[in-house]
Amino acid sequence: MVVDDVYQDIDTLVIGAGPGGYVAAIRAAQLGQNVLVVDKEYVGGVCLNVGCIPSKALISASHQYESHSYASAFGIEVGESKVDFSKVQEFKNSVVKKLTGGVASLFKANKVQYLQGEVTFISENEARVFNDQESLRYRFSNCIIATGSRPIELKAFPFGGRIVSSKGALSLPEIPKSLVVIGGGYIGIELGQMYSKFGTKITVIEGSDAILPGFDKDMSSIVAKKLKSTNVDIITGAQAKGAEQTDKDVTVTYTVDDKEEKVTADYLLVTVGRRPNTDNKLGLDLINVKMTDRGLVEVDEQCRTNIPHIYAIGDIIAGPALAHKAMYEGRVVAEAISGQPSVIDYKCVPAVCFSDPECASVGLSEKEAMDKGLNVKVGKFPFAINARAMSLNANEGFVKIVSDADSGLVLGAHIVGLEASNMIAELALAIEMGATLEDIALTIHAHPTLGEIVLEAEEVALGYPIHTA
Repeated sequence: MVVDDVYQDIDTLVIGAGPGGYVAAIRAAQLGQNVLVVDKEYVGGVCLNVGCIPSKALISASHQYESHSYASAFGIEVGESKVDFSKVQEFKNSVVKKLTGGVASLFKANKVQYLQGEVTFISENEARVFNDQESLRYRFSNCIIATGSRPIELKAFPFGGRIVSSKGALSLPEIPKSLVVIGGGYIGIELGQMYSKFGTKITVIEGSDAILPGFDKDMSSIVAKKLKSTNVDIITGAQAKGAEQTDKDVTVTYTVDDKEEKVTADYLLVTVGRRPNTDNKLGLDLINVKMTDRGLVEVDEQCRTNIPHIYAIGDIIAGPALAHKAMYEGRVVAEAISGQPSVIDYKCVPAVCFSDPECASVGLSEKEAMDKGLNVKVGKFPFAINARAMSLNANEGFVKIVSDADSGLVLGAHIVGLEASNMIAELALAIEMGATLEDIALTIHAHPTLGEIVLEAEEVALGYPIHTA
């Protein structure tokens, strides 16, 4: 290893090249800052390499495979479908390569320096960057910490062999005949359902009384119904206790209703949350950055830590561990460093689960709005009587709009159904701009489209629905 004792001066050091870090770096460079990005693994972080993007590629492939099974509903008869999982993985990897290569090109185009390595703070304005080849020293004016998070590893279920994290589940060498999933949150459901579409027998063990606890139960119940119809067993109110694995399978012991049960599968996927990457060699304790008991960095409305020129974004600060939240924070921080009055406003952070059907929420739930003492009015409209949904044979789901009955302001929106992930954007914009139900009513929606369901739900809330009694 080559050791360089000479300090190199930069304006902004970004630690982490995931969605938050790379967006912050590019925006900072656009604003005239001399930027260095360092990541210990890869450009694009977890999201692009072993998270959001590869999982969606595999999910899309599973949808394509499953679509042959219901093609007859459209009058189309197809032969037996087969899966070459190695080619599925090749497709996934090609998507990842294109996107990570795209980020690297954006770094170059915006004159952002990039290094692969680990960072350790030497002082509040100095850091050492090291890898197998070299150790460099940098003096910075500002620093953005965007080190992300990693899957929580339980002592009773250590990762290795046939016990895998979400990262491992994305790179299995074959389609397992059976898979146990501990955790019925969005990661567990997305990956479990993806494999179920390829023919895997799935068992989901969830501690709460319903899967997808972050979404309204009337949404998660629709997903649960679909899962149960496609070779998935859902065991709620259960506690996983331990696992024993061989070179061929793994047996999980769990309790439900005070009764001990066992289930054996080819693999065990553990998805019980994520842990912030603040407990590593970074040296936050050395420079006395304030953190919570959970290892999250404390920040103000501009994501500034207790050290004024050091910022933190993404999974290592409070709030949902979502890539789009981190990207938003990255823009705000880059602008704050440049002296702009940008501040964080979390009024409207969409949450999406790429289950089948998809779930998407933004703003307040009906209960949250009522708990705030608001006079709540709700409009709900089903996919089943929308023309476009019928033509796509996608009848499951609904759009629900939560509004303030006194002002008409849109407070929240909840969608379960085909393309919910795309449809939620309109309602996120409505909440962000302070739109009312009447504003949506005055917006002409193209026909026939799924977007019309938003208009129909709004008309239900206003009290004059056209297409439902």
